[in-house]
Amino acid sequence: MTRAAYDNPVTINAALELHRVTKRHGHGETSVTALDDVSMAIPRGTFTAVMGPSGSGKSTLLNCAAGLDRPDSGAVVLDGHDLGGLDETALTRLRRERMGFVFQSFNLVQTLTVAQNVALPLEFAGRRADGRRVRALLGRLGLGDRTGHRPAQLSGGQQQRVAIARAILSEPAIIFADEPTGALDTQSAREVLGILRHAVSQEGQTIVMVTHDPVAASYADLVVFFADGRIVDRLPRPDAAAVADRMARLSAPAHAGGAR
Repeated sequence: MTRAAYDNPVTINAALELHRVTKRHGHGETSVTALDDVSMAIPRGTFTAVMGPSGSGKSTLLNCAAGLDRPDSGAVVLDGHDLGGLDETALTRLRRERMGFVFQSFNLVQTLTVAQNVALPLEFAGRRADGRRVRALLGRLGLGDRTGHRPAQLSGGQQQRVAIARAILSEPAIIFADEPTGALDTQSAREVLGILRHAVSQEGQTIVMVTHDPVAASYADLVVFFADGRIVDRLPRPDAAAVADRMARLSAPAHAGGAR
């Protein structure tokens, strides 16, 4: 498709919409249905946690939502743009300009400073980062005195805060966070989750977070539970105990196997 396809929004009511999305891995008898006719919408300015047993389809959901995988059927609409109508060049551009990513492994460039890491996605998109804005953002995240440091000079929690700053700087339509606290100690995890919560509540950011941790999920506005590639439950205004209870039931033998 041409650039016009990228610039032609379908709807502006939600940051992310999935319409009857199905995704299979493999072929023939070895085929696994990772997402099975999934429909959901993520309102702007909300924090959604996605949970489920191992193999429930969480990672595939994130990959399809970000345009990294294409569904076999159904539609994914991000920031009003139908991803199915975009070629790889347009998808790459959309990811750079309208999506932010936070991973468990931080994914920082070790040879760059903190400030340079934060500005990197904008530079890839051909945009010049405002140094004052970068410093102000890092200051808000408690890294004002670390702008010239390399990642190896930071703690895990500090590195993850740099990754969050990198994701936030371009003011994306949505941030995808994949187990963002999985490599952190308890205190660092709470600090990172507090930053994500603040980004939603005070700055209107939209976040979708895949996690196995009921405490992490309790920071969200809504938890969406997956099993065998389908949405099986939703829990608004979650608390950690209720999330843990639901996860325990989903992880029972009846839900063993399924999607990736």
